[in-house]
Parts: sequence; C-alpha cells; structure tokens
Amino acid sequence: MNTNLLFVESVEVLRNSLSHYHTLLEAILVVWIVWFISKKRSNQNSVPSKELVENKLAEWRPESLVPESPKNHPSLSPKYVTSKVGKRVIVDGKNCLNLGTHNYLGLSDKAELIESAAAAIKKYGVGSCGPRGFYGTVDVHLELEERLAKFMGMEEAIIYSYGFATVSSAIPAYCKRKDLIFVDERVNFAIQKGLDASRGNIQYFKHNDAQDLHNLLMKQEKIDKRHLKKSAKVKRFLIIEGIYMNTGNICPLPELLALCKKYKLRIFIDESISFGTIGLHGRGVTEYFNIPTSEIDMIMGEEQLLKPNISY
Repeated sequence: MNTNLLFVESVEVLRNSLSHYHTLLEAILVVWIVWFISKKRSNQNSVPSKELVENKLAEWRPESLVPESPKNHPSLSPKYVTSKVGKRVIVDGKNCLNLGTHNYLGLSDKAELIESAAAAIKKYGVGSCGPRGFYGTVDVHLELEERLAKFMGMEEAIIYSYGFATVSSAIPAYCKRKDLIFVDERVNFAIQKGLDASRGNIQYFKHNDAQDLHNLLMKQEKIDKRHLKKSAKVKRFLIIEGIYMNTGNICPLPELLALCKKYKLRIFIDESISFGTIGLHGRGVTEYFNIPTSEIDMIMGEEQLLKPNISY
C-alpha cells in the first residue's frame, strides 16, 4: 500500500514539473514572436536617407566585368593581309610563306582553276551553304562523285557540303555503341568528334606504332576467348589518317592492314591531307604503298567520302 502511494506521489510531482516547464516554454515563445514582429516593423520603417544612399553609391567601386587588356596584347596590333591568299601572302608589307593552308601544291593559284570557279559561281551561285539532303543535289555533285569514284577505283563516292562533317558523321554512321574502335592517339579533331558521337569502346594506340596496336589486339583476343558469345557480336574498326594533320607523319599502312586481316578489323582512313598530295597520281596513301583500294573499307577525305566495300 505504501509503495502504491509513493508511486502516485512521484507521478504527481513529475506532472507538476512538466507543467511548469511547459508554461515557461510558452512564455519564451510568445516573447520571441513579439520581438520578431516588432523588429520586422522597425526595419520596414527605417528607410535610409537619400544622402546616405548617395554617399554609399559614391564610395562603391564595382569590379569590371572585362579586365583591362595589356597594352602589348596581340589583338591591339592586328596584322593586315594585303594580297591574295596563296602559298605566299603579304602580311603588313612582308612576303610570308603561308603555313596555315591546305593548299599544299599551290593549285588554288592556277588560272585554269580560277576561271572554272568563276564560271561555276556564275551558273550555280556561291552554293546552298547547307547539306544536300536539305537544299538539293545538282548535276555537278553527281558528276564529281562519279569522277572521284572512277579516279580512286571505288564502287561509290559521296560528296559532303563541309569537310569536317564528312569524317565526324561517317564514323558514327557505322561505329555504334559497344563496337570496338582502335584509334591512333594523334588523330585530328574531326575524327575525335566522330568517335564521341559513336559512343563506342575506343582504344587508343601510340602514334604510328603498329606494334603497340598489335599488343592491344593480342590483349583483346585473350578477353574475347573468355567471352566467346559476347565477342562474336562485337564489330571492330581501325581508324587512322593517311598523313596525320597533327604530326605530318605518313601512316604505316602495310603493317596496319596486315593486323586488320589477322584480327578482322574494318579499316577507315582519313585522307584529307594525303589525297592529292602523295602517290604517283595523287591517289593518296594506298597508291603510295601500292595497296589496292579494294582492301580498304572506307576512305574519308576533305569534302568527300569514298566507299569501296562496306557490308554488315
């Protein structure tokens, strides 16, 4: 009985204590609300004087969005070209060798080509400035494609409106996600963008190093043996340049082609620089090494795409 009474008394004491704490918390909350409202009203009523605002604005020194250019910045001393742009060009009165051009053989200075270009502009205008699929195909497109294919000994040639778009769109048209793509590490920017669009499994080998490519292929062969069913469905490509834009080196095509045959790779060559510049008749790296174009799956070049043997 005494135990029960003691327990009841303890509960009553605890209830009274909690009631006092509850009352105290309510009082603190009410005081805080009153203080917050009064402060907010006082802030609304305390508008700074016009004189104070003007003084603050006069003292304010905002940081410039565009920093001052140094006096010796190259853009402040432009160089003026005062001649026709060819293999040589007059810059600020100085006769300079033009190293920023793809006109390696100086053909753009030939009177015959200039006359032909002028005649074409008079007949067709300066061009549609867009893809043929949107703006139409004219007779000279088809004639040039036919003549290019015949010149290169190809089954077919396709002319693009823009050189960069040729390589960057042709690669993802054939190389898809999960395909294996072996690429020289120094390929040009257009190829790099084509590789990005393909979303394939890209493996880079050392520049112009056929042995390094061979090492990658042997390593991949060991992986394929562990996953025979999966590897049988994967397409494999080798993408190189005839003459590399970033280094000027000629690719070792015979060695690379031998590896393609051994490991069953489709080979794509960008001949934007090598086409018209090397080989007995200017047919590019295949003629330079005396290799039939039928052994190359696709040749890409500035403004063109040559397809001798593409199949799936």
